[in-house]
Amino acid sequence: MTTREGSLEAPQRHPIDWQNPEFYNEESVFKELHRVYDICHGCRRCFNLCNAFPMLFDAVDESSTGELDSVENKVLWDVVDQCYLCDMCFMTKCPYVPPHAFNLDFPHLMLRAKAVKFKKGEINFRDKLLSSTDTLGKLASIPVVVQVVNAVNKTPVARKLMDSMLGIHQDRKLPEYDSAKFRSTAELNESFAVKDGENTPGKVAIYATCYINYNEPGIGHDLLKILAHNEVPSKLVDKEACCGMPKLELGDLEAVAHLKEKNIPHLAKLAREGYAILTAVPSCTLMYKQELPLMFPNDADVKAVAEAMFDPFEYLMLRKTDGLLKTDFKQPLGKVSYHIPCHLRVQNMGQKTREMLQLIPDTKVTTVERCSGHDGTWGVKSEYFEHSMKIGKPVFKQMAASDPDYISSDCAIAGRHIQQGMGETRAEKQHPLTLLRIAYGL
Repeated sequence: MTTREGSLEAPQRHPIDWQNPEFYNEESVFKELHRVYDICHGCRRCFNLCNAFPMLFDAVDESSTGELDSVENKVLWDVVDQCYLCDMCFMTKCPYVPPHAFNLDFPHLMLRAKAVKFKKGEINFRDKLLSSTDTLGKLASIPVVVQVVNAVNKTPVARKLMDSMLGIHQDRKLPEYDSAKFRSTAELNESFAVKDGENTPGKVAIYATCYINYNEPGIGHDLLKILAHNEVPSKLVDKEACCGMPKLELGDLEAVAHLKEKNIPHLAKLAREGYAILTAVPSCTLMYKQELPLMFPNDADVKAVAEAMFDPFEYLMLRKTDGLLKTDFKQPLGKVSYHIPCHLRVQNMGQKTREMLQLIPDTKVTTVERCSGHDGTWGVKSEYFEHSMKIGKPVFKQMAASDPDYISSDCAIAGRHIQQGMGETRAEKQHPLTLLRIAYGL
C-alpha cells in the first residue's frame, strides 16, 4: 500500500451511496465541495497532479480575500470538469483520506458532482458519444465503414470540422479502428492441462475491453500467445459489454449499473468456475476491482468478480512466484522507457510490468511514474487538449531522456498520447504485452 505522510493506516474507501436520493442533492453537494476545497486550499500537496488543483488554488489566490469564500460558485463547479478520476490524489498525496477525521475523498466527491450535473442534463452530445465506446466501436469497425472513419480521422479539413462542431480537438491523434475485431479473430487454446498455483488459477478468461476489441486487437492476440507459450488454457468471456468506466467518468451512474447487469453474470460464473479473469486495459481492471464493488458493496457476484480479476502482468508475476512462468526469452529489448498509468498505480499491486520486463536479458527498463494527462476521453476534447499536453510534458521529457528503443505504457491510449507529445523519435511504441511477446520470440 502506498505510504502517506502523517498516517500509519492504509487509505480506506467508503461505498458510493449513489442510490440514495440525497446523493444528488445539489445544495448538499455544493456544501461538501466547499468543505473539501477549503481543506485542499490549506494543504496544496496536490498542486502538480492535474489541472483541477491549480485551477482551484489560482482562483483562491486571485480572489478579493484570498480565501475560498470570495471565489465564484461557477469556478467551484468548473474544477469538477478538470478532474478525470485518476485517483492519484487519494492514493498517493492526500493525508486526510479515511480513516482521518476529515474523511476526504476528492475523486469520489468529483464523481458525485459529475452525477449531479448529469442528472440536471448538463452533458453535451459529444460527451455522451465519446463515452459510448462499445456503440462507437461496433459502428466504426464495420468493413468499408472502418476505412472511411480512419481516413476522416486523418484528414485536416474533416478534423477542423470535428473540432468546431463536436469539440474533438483537431490536433489530437486518434486511434484507428480495426474491422478484424479481437473477439472475432482470437485463436484460443484450451487444450493445456490446468496447472493451478498457490497464488493463481491455472486457467484464464479474457475480458477483451472495447479498446482491444475495436482499436488494437493485436494486443489481445499477443496476450493469448503469451498464455499459450506458458501453457495456460484460455477462453474469451462468453458475452461482454463496456466495463462502464467512460460512463462513470461522465457521471452517468444508471448507465454504469445497466452495463454491470450485462457483464457481471457472465464474469461471476467464470470466477466461480475457477478462472482468473484478465483485461489488458488498466481502467477496465480497476472498474471491476474497485469502482463496481464500491457501488454495489452487498453484491456477492460483484465481489467474486473483483477477487478473480487480474492485470495481465500481475497474473504473470504471480505465476512466476508459483514457479510456473517460463523465462526462456530469446530476444533482448534494449532500452525501454516504460510509463505506469494512474489506473494501474492505484491498484496497489506494485510495478509488475516493470518486474516482468526486467527479467528479459539485455533489457534496461526506465520507469516513469507520473500522470500522462490524457485520460480516456478527456484529452480528446477541444477545451482540455492543451491541458492534457501540459500535464504530460514532464512525462514526455522523462520518456525521451534515455534515448530508448521502445516506449511503452500499459494504457494503450496513454502510449499514443506520449508518442504524440514526444514528437520525432527513433523509439518504437509498443504495448508491454507486445514487448513480452517479442522477447519470447513468438
